[in-house]
Amino acid sequence: MKEAPNYTNAFLVMAFVNLVTALIIIWAAYGYLAALLTCTGIYTALQMWQDRHRPQA
Repeated sequence: MKEAPNYTNAFLVMAFVNLVTALIIIWAAYGYLAALLTCTGIYTALQMWQDRHRPQA
């Protein structure tokens, strides 16, 4: 059986493209502050997720 293709890089690139597109739309519709708060919320959520899934020393 052949190994499944690794689409990790393609996924990460498309996730970045989607994120940038969403932030541009938020910026256009609601302003810079809304886009900045969205970025802060995403960053905080990712940090919390990382802390929760980090292996214990």
